[in-house]
Amino acid sequence: MSHLTALAATSAVAETASRSVSASILRFITCGSVDDGKSTLIGRLLTETGSVPDDQLDALASDSRRFGTQDGAVDYALLLDGLAAEREQGITIDVAYRYFATPRRSFIVADAPGHKQYTRNMATGASTSDLAVLLVDARRGVLTQTRRHALIASMLGIRHVVLAVNKMDLVGLVRGPFAAIEADFRRFADGLGVETIACIPISAKRGLNVAVRSAEMPWYHGPSLLSYLEEIETEEADAALPFRLPVQWVNRPSQDFRGYAGLIAAGTVRVGDRLLVQPAGLAASVARIVTADGDLPEAVAGDSVTLVLDDEIDVSRGDVLAAARHPATVADAVDASVLWVSERPLQPGQTYLLKSGAATVSARVDAPEEGIDVETGAHTRIDGLTLNEIGRVRVRLDRPIAVDPYATSRQTGGFVLIDRVTNETVAMGLVERAVAPRRAHEMPWRSLAKALSWRTTGTIVTVILAYLFTGKADIAAAIGGVEVVLKIGLFYLHERAWAHIRFGRSKA
Repeated sequence: MSHLTALAATSAVAETASRSVSASILRFITCGSVDDGKSTLIGRLLTETGSVPDDQLDALASDSRRFGTQDGAVDYALLLDGLAAEREQGITIDVAYRYFATPRRSFIVADAPGHKQYTRNMATGASTSDLAVLLVDARRGVLTQTRRHALIASMLGIRHVVLAVNKMDLVGLVRGPFAAIEADFRRFADGLGVETIACIPISAKRGLNVAVRSAEMPWYHGPSLLSYLEEIETEEADAALPFRLPVQWVNRPSQDFRGYAGLIAAGTVRVGDRLLVQPAGLAASVARIVTADGDLPEAVAGDSVTLVLDDEIDVSRGDVLAAARHPATVADAVDASVLWVSERPLQPGQTYLLKSGAATVSARVDAPEEGIDVETGAHTRIDGLTLNEIGRVRVRLDRPIAVDPYATSRQTGGFVLIDRVTNETVAMGLVERAVAPRRAHEMPWRSLAKALSWRTTGTIVTVILAYLFTGKADIAAAIGGVEVVLKIGLFYLHERAWAHIRFGRSKA
């Protein structure tokens, strides 16, 4: 599943959930190393919350005898592993999205694969999540893939992590292994920028501390996993951010209507608001906010709308409509953190396609400035990027686009790199800094150098002609000297005047 497809799918599920349940929605991802029990945990949550119909439970019992890994007992992971290859191998390959609800809250959960070669799928699920449930096998502790998933989650803006230490029943339900894993992970997570870390001992197979507190671990005094997910506050004030709407489609059903459709990525828009069309920089005001249910006086982040402007200006798919007072940065280069997800390594200087929102441009990637050690989180010197490596690079674009830092906006601060030949997604990138296009300005010393060069060449011709006409070298030299001084001054003043005139300059 591609990054953009995942965004669309998650948005559709969220819209359905918001219509059916009035409670707040929490989007979270389960991640961690392979075989740590992610699918089993979600299957248990779905069952415990009554989200699985009786006929599906009957089918699950039958499938468990055929495909299950629990010696004929109910294998809750099969509720998530929908691909035939997943059921045959007992692994998760694709990201599975599921919806469930309690009286207190609605949930959209992404079940991410744990295998190293499917890290790109994990990153796709994390890109739309507010919280990560990071599973660890109590017998194996924190592994490299555990750290990698935690690092990717923090890169993608997830600030709330639940460390679910699973399979506690296989270590005797005692505190020692859990305490050691918690201490190990907290040491690693110190530099990740995570706001909250909750550590919960569970057994997904037996349902211990999953939906309700278990009496079999009396030394643990915290909440069950489900109770914690119901209570944690992760709401981000997207509506308070500056307005951004990446244009997905120019809506032109007739000659009398032209609107610009898309999902509001951030902020609030009202009729009469002044907007900029970026990267062009043209300005117009909002005349109408059109939806399938009729016109609205205002719309907020997460709403899909069509905006009608009060002026006939050029707006195309890939442009960004932004608040005129707080526009995005128009950049032809970005400094970014990238996760390389292709088996073919980065080729510095090679041209890729960069896709940000609905905009697609050609891009060249410089050699990485530094990498991030997955084991320690430390920044290191590297020469290139290979599969699942993370590094900081400068990406140079063939034309300017409108972007924001990823820390400000996920939607206008994230991008993917695509191989132009194979159409393979090779990297996911997060904008750290946008580099605005430089305008060409004539420096005073350059104007003077041009004047000296041009007039010296011209004066040689003048001196030769003066000598031919007068036959006197001193007169020819005098004429040449006067011309050099006078015309150099005039040429310099002429150049400096034109250096400040905008007429004829390109906008880029």
